[in-house]
Formats: sequence, C-alpha cells, structure tokens
Amino acid sequence: MFKNSFSRFRTISFMEGISYLVLLFMAMPLKYFAGMPVFVKVVGMAHGILFILFFVYLYFASKEHNFGMRFNILAFIASLVPFGTFMLEKRLKQMVPVGNN
Repeated sequence: MFKNSFSRFRTISFMEGISYLVLLFMAMPLKYFAGMPVFVKVVGMAHGILFILFFVYLYFASKEHNFGMRFNILAFIASLVPFGTFMLEKRLKQMVPVGNN
C-alpha cells in the first residue's frame, strides 16, 4: 500500500484535507450554532495530528524525490486553504514517481 514516502505523503495529505473540511464545516457549526463544543475538541485534535504528519511526510517525500523549495511552499499554502490539499493532490498525480502507479 505505502511503497515510499511519496505515497505516504499523498495519503496523509488527503486525510488532512478531509479532517480540515470536517472541522470547518461540521464541528465548528455544531459548536457555535448547536452548543456542542466536544466535536471541535475531537476533530480538532485529529486534524492537528494530521497537520503535523503532513509536514513530516512532506519533508521525507521532498528529500526522497527532490521537490523544490517552490513546491514545498505551495504545499504549505495548500495545507492552510480549505480544499487546498485536493488541488495539491491533482499536482501530485502528475508527479507520480516511476514504479508508483
């Protein structure tokens, strides 16, 4: 399933994007409109862990596949923007290393 750091990074990137959307569009409205803050705590913790893992695996994938500084900065920005990691995934599909089909 995870052949190298590139495929691990793609998976974590996707999971981080999902957790960000769940936090923004489900947990936050439940907190502020329904008075249920527990969802922000749970989803926020999961998102925080995935956010950190995103950068850990970005580092490893960057070292292994020689991503440029420009790509790393764009990946950082994508992690901060809702739906950004999904736009990043489109770019990552174009960059699939040989043997990772």
